[in-house]
Amino acid sequence: MKETKSSAYYQQQYRQRLRDQGLIKKEVWILPENTSRLLDIEKQFRQPLVINNQRFNDKQEYNEMKNNKVWLITDLYDELNNSELVKQGSASIEIIDGVDACLHIIMHEYGDLPLFLSVSNQQIIVEALLWPVDIIKQQSQFNEEILCTRKLFPLSTIAIEKTGDGSVNYIMYGALSATSILSNVIYELETLSDNVIKATEAYEHYFNI
Repeated sequence: MKETKSSAYYQQQYRQRLRDQGLIKKEVWILPENTSRLLDIEKQFRQPLVINNQRFNDKQEYNEMKNNKVWLITDLYDELNNSELVKQGSASIEIIDGVDACLHIIMHEYGDLPLFLSVSNQQIIVEALLWPVDIIKQQSQFNEEILCTRKLFPLSTIAIEKTGDGSVNYIMYGALSATSILSNVIYELETLSDNVIKATEAYEHYFNI
């Protein structure tokens, strides 16, 4: 039987990945309304310092090699497969080939939630399918509520997207720089997964099922 691990265990592993990237924890005190701004600033401050177009941080040799270039899908696939996220069985990854190749990531600790990661126009986009538009009751009211409660889901955005087969769905996505360090990419995957679960719980009373 697979051992059930507590949320504290996964939080500990996440913090260790940040330490492995040379990051340190600092406590700050802010007004509640500045929470989302602080999250954006935190992401920026996880990037290497840039001076005269050169990047520096505590793990200079590693991070200069990894962060001075835009991620390729194949490189991200290799690095994520070698990360603790995958090695510990919290996620599994495959490449979906095509004109615009992407990664199909299964987040096992979030009920096998599927995520899709792509790299385009200097950005990494991670997205998850939420629900078909046609299962939502009172769509106008629902859309208004989404706009009013967007701050409940930090670093993620809900949108409507039409797929190749003509179906229309709500999706949730997050974006970060294509030169982001690996720990930020993993943080985006975990944050988006957590937000998908929270959104489903928050809006389930609108589901016509």
